[in-house]
Amino acid sequence: MTAPEFDPQTRTELEAAAFRRLVQHLRERTDVRNLDLMELAGFCRNCLSRWYREAAAEKGIALADADAREIVYGMPYDEWKALHQKDDKVSLPGS
Repeated sequence: MTAPEFDPQTRTELEAAAFRRLVQHLRERTDVRNLDLMELAGFCRNCLSRWYREAAAEKGIALADADAREIVYGMPYDEWKALHQKDDKVSLPGS
């Protein structure tokens, strides 16, 4: 089975919808730490916001890190951390 071919507009719309759903899912799953995402998937919310900022830059749109994070987190990053991030004391091997 091969994936269907889409015209560029349809492909962009589907990719945008999938991105929006991923962002919504990550906003809902505040119990999942960025560290867990990095360990399991190789990316986290901050990576996603950086990719968003980089895509904007490719289009000539200046977007601050804080603004890109707010788009992904749904609120200012510091506010999200205060609401959802537990005291993450990471124990490194040999510590």
